[in-house]
Formats: sequence, structure tokens, C-alpha cells
Amino acid sequence: MPKIDENYFKVENPMKQNAVEDILEKDEKILQRLKPNAKVIRLEAIFKGMPLALLWFSIDAIFIVTMFTTGAVEEAPWMIAFMVGFFALHLLPVWLYIANLIKNLAGYKNIEYVFTDKRIIIRSGLVGIDFKSIYYTSLESVNLKVGLFDRLFKVGDIYLKANTQTAVLEDIENPYVYLSKLQKIALDIKSDIYYPNDLRPSENHGYQTEYKGGEE
Repeated sequence: MPKIDENYFKVENPMKQNAVEDILEKDEKILQRLKPNAKVIRLEAIFKGMPLALLWFSIDAIFIVTMFTTGAVEEAPWMIAFMVGFFALHLLPVWLYIANLIKNLAGYKNIEYVFTDKRIIIRSGLVGIDFKSIYYTSLESVNLKVGLFDRLFKVGDIYLKANTQTAVLEDIENPYVYLSKLQKIALDIKSDIYYPNDLRPSENHGYQTEYKGGEE
């Protein structure tokens, strides 16, 4: 346990513009830096939710046009104020689609996935910068999902499940390579926790197992 004194919380280095380096622990090393595939991020942002948004907008547009062409608004001028308020709320799925589109397109520059020798750091945010850390010791499962655009551009989404949180590394290239490596890290660490190397016999008589720690 580190010594806690008047120097423990002393800031030695100023912030580097909300960079990952700002939150690294002492002697923690960055091993890999990744970003999502820009084309896939944009395509998914545009097409995800688009059918529903277009359908919703079309139905409301038809209703609005019908109200004006039939003269219903002219007969009751107060209907204009009612329609503005009603459709401002009723078009909520369209507003959500537009907001999500802006968030994904504008927030791309701030997304970064960083693998260190201790954890996975996910940097994201639109206005402010957010950091999420998942330590390798807390990893419970690592899974891969490949969608339509992912398959076309040879990328994938890696889903991480830890003790108290989940995270997704979206649209990364060579996803199968990183999936395999992260699964191996999780297996090695858990094996070392439950069955340290010093306690492993030269021959393992467990049920059909040949696991020998970190050996390739």
C-alpha cells in the first residue's frame, strides 16, 4: 500500500487536454491505441433509426398537409398553435434520431480505445471528455458482434462485461485478433488468481485440461 501523506494527492503534471495520459497510474504503460472505423461510425449513425424516423415524419407530414388543404386550419385559427405544440412532441422519435446523429458524428474525434498493461481505457464525449476504465482483473466475458456494415468493412464490436460495468469497443479493425488476445488475458489473470503459478504441478491432473499459464 502506498504511503499516504501530504504529497499523496500532489499534482505533479498538468492536464494534457483531457488525454488518456492524464489518468494513467504510476508506471502504467500504454500498449495499444485504437479508434473506430470512421466510415462505419458515420454509416451506422445515419442508417440506425432512419426507417422509423422517416416513417414517423411522413405520417405527421401527411396529417399536417391534410389539415391545411382541407381548410381545417382556416376554420379554426387556434389549431395552428395546437398543431405546433402537438407535433413538437409527437415528432420526438425524429428529434431523437437527429440528436443521436449529431452526437455520433461530432463525438467521433473524442473516441479512443487504449489498452495498457493493467486495463482498457475508453475515452469518449461530445462536449466534455469521459473516461471509463475496465481492469483486466475484473473482466468476466469478452464477446464479438459483427453487423452488416461491420462485415462490409471488416470491423466488429467487442463487448466487455466486468464485475460492475459493461462497455463496447465499436467498429474496430482486426476484431478477431483483439477478441482472442483479450479473452486470453482474462483467462490468464483468472487462472493466476485461482491457481497461482507457484502452486501448479508440472503435470495437471484436472479434468481434460492442459492449461499451463501464460505459455503460448
